[in-house]
Amino acid sequence: MSYPQHSTGMSGHPEIAEMRERLERTASSRQAIMVEGLILLAGVYAAISPWVVHFAATNPNITVNNLIVGITVGLIGLGLALAPERMFRMAWVVAPFGVWLMISPWVVTAAHGARAGIIWNNCWLGAITFLLGCAAMGLTVGLARRAPR
Repeated sequence: MSYPQHSTGMSGHPEIAEMRERLERTASSRQAIMVEGLILLAGVYAAISPWVVHFAATNPNITVNNLIVGITVGLIGLGLALAPERMFRMAWVVAPFGVWLMISPWVVTAAHGARAGIIWNNCWLGAITFLLGCAAMGLTVGLARRAPR
C-alpha cells in the first residue's frame, strides 16, 4: 500500500502563501508605514528621554529602564519597517512595553519617589506607545478578518 508523500515543512501549504501575500499588502499600506515609523520614534524618544527631561543624573534606575525599553521598542519599530513579514508578531510586544513605561516610575524608582516630570514623561510616552502597539496589532488582525476567502 502506497501513501501520498507529504512535505515535512509548512512552507508549501496554500494558506502560508496567502498569509505572506496579505502581510505584504499590510506592510506596504500607508497606515502600516506610519505606525511603524511612529513606533520607531517613540522608542528613540524613550531612550533619550532621561536626557531630554533632565533626570539622567538624579535617577539612574529609571534612566537605564527607559534606555533599555526605548532601544527595544525602537528596534522593533525598525524591524517592522525593514522586515515586516518576519517581525509582524513582534507588534504584539509593543503594547505591553507601553504599559510598563506607564507604571515604571513607581516600580523602578527607589522608595517610589519619582519626580512629577518623570511620571508625566513616562505616562504620556507609555500611553502613546501602548496605542501604537494596539494600532500595529490591529493592522495585522483587521486585515486578516477583511481578507476574502
